[in-house]
Amino acid sequence: MEGKEGYDSSNTMYSPDGRMYQVEYAREAIKRGTITCGMVYKDGVLLLVEKKIRSGLVEPDSIEKIFKIDTNIGCSMSGLVADARVLIDDVRAMSQDERYFYGEVISILELVKDLSSIVNWLSVLKRGR
Repeated sequence: MEGKEGYDSSNTMYSPDGRMYQVEYAREAIKRGTITCGMVYKDGVLLLVEKKIRSGLVEPDSIEKIFKIDTNIGCSMSGLVADARVLIDDVRAMSQDERYFYGEVISILELVKDLSSIVNWLSVLKRGR
């Protein structure tokens, strides 16, 4: 994709040839991602993830897609693994802060709101480049 000339800086900006590069980037990321599914049961939760092995050099057991956040919180990732790992580290830190400062487990609602704020803040920074 040569000759973009800044047309990839916004998801609402069309290039002269009528393309929306941010939408194309998102579609490509989705193609490279994997499926994650969760089910809630009476006595617990089941998380399922698909592990796509794209290279014979990758050891299948080294791919991690499910993570423990706190004693009562877990998550799975799909899509861009590097981005997800950074967000998982942030969520773990939020959970630990809540436990350290207030002596209680963070609520899911509070965790989701804080994580959404981080993602929103990162998208604002990206647009400002």
